[in-house]
Amino acid sequence: MTIEKSGLEGRVDQLSAELQGLMARVAQLESLAAAPAPRQPLTAATPAAVPTPAAPALHEEDDFDAEGVSEDLLDWAGKAHLLTRLSTLCFLLVIALVLRTVTDNNLINTLVGSALGMGYAAALMLWGGYLYHRKSPLAPVFACCGTVLMSVIVMETHTHFASLPLVPAYLTLIVAGCGMAYVSYRYRAFLPISLGTLGMVVSGAAIDYPHPYFPYLAMVLFAANVLGYFAAQLKSCAWLRWIALLVTMTMVQIWGVRLGMILLRHEQPTPDLAAPWFLPILISFVVLYLVIGCAGIIRSSAGKISRFDFALPTMNALWGFSAAYYAVNASGGSKVLLGLIGAVLAAGHLGVTFWLSGRKVQGAPGTNSFAFAGAALAAVSLPLLTGNFLLSLPVLCVMAFFMAILSRQWGNGGIRVTAYLVQIYASLALALGLQLNPAAASDALAALPALLLGVITLYHYQWCREYPPPAASIFASIDASDRSAVLLLLAALSSGFFAIRVVLMQALALIGGGRAMADVQHCGDSIVINAAATGIMFFAFYRGNKELRNVAILVIIVGAVKVFLYDLLGTHGFPLVASIFTFGLAAALQSVALGRWHKRHQGEADEAK
Repeated sequence: MTIEKSGLEGRVDQLSAELQGLMARVAQLESLAAAPAPRQPLTAATPAAVPTPAAPALHEEDDFDAEGVSEDLLDWAGKAHLLTRLSTLCFLLVIALVLRTVTDNNLINTLVGSALGMGYAAALMLWGGYLYHRKSPLAPVFACCGTVLMSVIVMETHTHFASLPLVPAYLTLIVAGCGMAYVSYRYRAFLPISLGTLGMVVSGAAIDYPHPYFPYLAMVLFAANVLGYFAAQLKSCAWLRWIALLVTMTMVQIWGVRLGMILLRHEQPTPDLAAPWFLPILISFVVLYLVIGCAGIIRSSAGKISRFDFALPTMNALWGFSAAYYAVNASGGSKVLLGLIGAVLAAGHLGVTFWLSGRKVQGAPGTNSFAFAGAALAAVSLPLLTGNFLLSLPVLCVMAFFMAILSRQWGNGGIRVTAYLVQIYASLALALGLQLNPAAASDALAALPALLLGVITLYHYQWCREYPPPAASIFASIDASDRSAVLLLLAALSSGFFAIRVVLMQALALIGGGRAMADVQHCGDSIVINAAATGIMFFAFYRGNKELRNVAILVIIVGAVKVFLYDLLGTHGFPLVASIFTFGLAAALQSVALGRWHKRHQGEADEAK
């Protein structure tokens, strides 16, 4: 009896412990279901709990996870009023579809049906604004549904039914977009202004496409870009500016191309192209984007500048100048005058950089945006102003060196990167200009810009090695040692090579032409490259400069490719002999210099020990 009793008491104690464990689990489930925070892993709670078998425990936790997820979804749907919003949206669309069906079946006049549709959409937008004021969860449904319906109805009423004139159609889109922008700005909601502006852009571009009346369309796009600027101040609306910008640039570019094609054929432009309005409207957009870009940088203050605000000045400058050039070229206007205007605007962009630097903010944020735009505009406008592409390149080099000095004064590493890019562009443009234009390559005047480019870029490289980039700048994260400055040295060598090449071609022109002279020209290039590799290596050995040593090795590799892949397969006679001999001599001298370099480095290491 005693044994049976004690066994019974043990089972009771065991069942009691299990019951306590189950009660603890139930308490945890209740607390986790009530808590809004994400669920944490379930852990044992009571020391008296008896472990349960592994398989049932896993099954219970799996059931809990599925049930918890479903409960969370239901809880989210309830808080978001999802079903209420969906049902409301359906009822609103049913009314709109009824009006459309009645109009399509000619039960009511088309004009009356269009007016009822637009009135219905306007009523939804107004009621949505009122619901935002009352903080109703249905406010986005009414406002957004009304906005979309207004855009669709205006576009179809004008295009399909032809019962709404063009000007009222565009004005209706503008008013609707501005109204939704006011609602968003007033109640800090991103949906109304997003759909309102997007409806303006898409519907405006679709009306009468591909033959819209461009001045009226420009009016809609102008308003959309202004609204896009204000929309960027709201969370999750920054993308809207990109859409408005790209659609505007595309439509104006289409306008310019269509107008230019007609002018090139010496035909009379059609009324929808509105030729007298093209340049004034283009200028208005250029000024608008300049103001928006500058305002965006000022608004960011010392904070991070958005990609849109950084890229806008450069995109605006290149797009505006290219569109204007196409129109002026097609109409037979003065390219020199256009180049002068472009150069003045480039100087104006640089003036904006000085004005932005006067804010006394550390690192002068935003200055590089307009500095890059000014350099890009100068690169495309100076050739028109000077009438000679090659003669405009030294001006860009001087501008780049001036930017490097400003970068040091303002502590802005971005402007230093822009200076590098401008110098590299000038050298590449010189090489392409001489390679693709044999007449320019044989002109003695071409040696002057090539020589100037080489000298200025080489001095720029030496200056960069004397003054390192600002510590707190882009260089700190991507190029702390400023190794990218070696590209300036390569650019200087390239410009110097082309200067010597022009002189060599002038000398050969005095001697005479023929196949032999062509071989002399090709092999002469190789001799110059080999001699440059040797000179750079010995100068590097004298200065103990590893960077110059590596450049010398790179140049001798270029010489090897030139000799064995071009000269050996395409030239003959004494010029080929001289080319191969100079390469062999250069390779031998470099080998000697590298051997002594290694011994000197080993001796310095032994002395340090």
